[in-house]
Amino acid sequence: MKINLGAGSDIRDEYVNHDITKLPGIDVVHDLNVFPWPWEDNSTDEIVAKDIIEHLDDFMAAMEEIHRILVSGGVVRIKVPYWNSVSRYADPTHQRGFHEITFKFFDPTSIYCQERHYYTRARFLIAEESFVVAPFTPYFAIPGVGERRITGRWAKRFFGLIGNILSNIILDLEVVLEKAN
Repeated sequence: MKINLGAGSDIRDEYVNHDITKLPGIDVVHDLNVFPWPWEDNSTDEIVAKDIIEHLDDFMAAMEEIHRILVSGGVVRIKVPYWNSVSRYADPTHQRGFHEITFKFFDPTSIYCQERHYYTRARFLIAEESFVVAPFTPYFAIPGVGERRITGRWAKRFFGLIGNILSNIILDLEVVLEKAN
């Protein structure tokens, strides 16, 4: 099974499409702030969580639910707003923004997880990570330069440094996490 959390109008074939309200194409209606979520333990191979995690009241509990319902080796594809971007602050329903280090607290190979292992038992290996950049959007869009995904190690370091100094360089963070045992 594959689950598309907070699908809205992004209905995906071959996925169980979820949202908080019954919209066309939605298979499961559930408030993700209510635990447990309506899926069995170890019941899904893949979860898409695009533009949904930032709306939830308890990020750590949500990550634990994702861990609970994924099979071992299952993946979650997450897109969230960067901590200092317009994507974080423009939407009044966003609860928080995210930094590139945030998901390292779940990765057992990371020093952040090793030092703060008591935060949660949910463990995920970071399989992919990218920044979505569109410098100075929405104020001074650069002609011919739309959104770009930055994935290279050195490019992420450069954009991470600049993005932590200046707002609206990095708009979003995308990660693919694999459930670790």
